[in-house]
Amino acid sequence: MKRTKRWALILLGSSSVLLVPWTVVLALTLPTRTEVHNWSLAWIGLDVLMALGCAATALLGLRGDSRARLTASATASVAVLDAWFDITTSAVGTELLEALASAVAEAGLAAACVFLALSKGWMRTNSSPAT
Repeated sequence: MKRTKRWALILLGSSSVLLVPWTVVLALTLPTRTEVHNWSLAWIGLDVLMALGCAATALLGLRGDSRARLTASATASVAVLDAWFDITTSAVGTELLEALASAVAEAGLAAACVFLALSKGWMRTNSSPAT
């Protein structure tokens, strides 16, 4: 394994360990309620990222470009994050039911993206676009 790759993996492993106490600090110190500025911009941003990820994955995938695996992975992550924040910020009742319904659709999108990211044989092995 290349030395740089090994150090990057060691950094990732160390980060996972260091995030545990940080998560405990946040759990103990963050307020349960807060006023949020740019609320709509944050939500619109997630949806724009998801739409761009879908478009980039489709475009790259249809061209046989292996970089579609990267955009598919990123899009799956955004879909899961969007679902998480939809559910955890919803009020109990109709709002939560709507968030759960959206989460089902976003989970389907994330699953499709993970499938594409992990599947072999549906695109060329190099990253140059089709001509």
